[in-house]
Amino acid sequence: MKQFGVIAALALLLSSGAAFAEGDVAKGAKVFKKCKACHAVGEKAKNKVGPKLNGIIDAGWGEVEGYKYSKPLLAGKEEGKAWDAATLDAYLTKPKKVIPKGKMAFAGLKKEKQRQDVIAYLAQFNKDGSKK
Repeated sequence: MKQFGVIAALALLLSSGAAFAEGDVAKGAKVFKKCKACHAVGEKAKNKVGPKLNGIIDAGWGEVEGYKYSKPLLAGKEEGKAWDAATLDAYLTKPKKVIPKGKMAFAGLKKEKQRQDVIAYLAQFNKDGSKK
């Protein structure tokens, strides 16, 4: 019975990763316009109210140099948390649920497809801002 639980958990994990791979980069660029007031991506991206998001997928929390993170986010960094697709999806759904006393004021994206698209859009940027 234990094996079934492990197999079921692995299947769920793999299927959720596949869902993020199905995001539409072009649609994600349009949805990202909601984020541009506070965040930037690309080769000339700079920190704004929020950190630049180059190379965010699978990066550890609090890794962007020159950005002053909230204490709760820095605590997550100390715990070794990373922005994998599932964590980023949860954060984009409701930021205050993932980091209760974090700085992000955005309420979140309710539509799963929009979150998938934004994650696909962000995934194309390397840490230096160049596209993969």
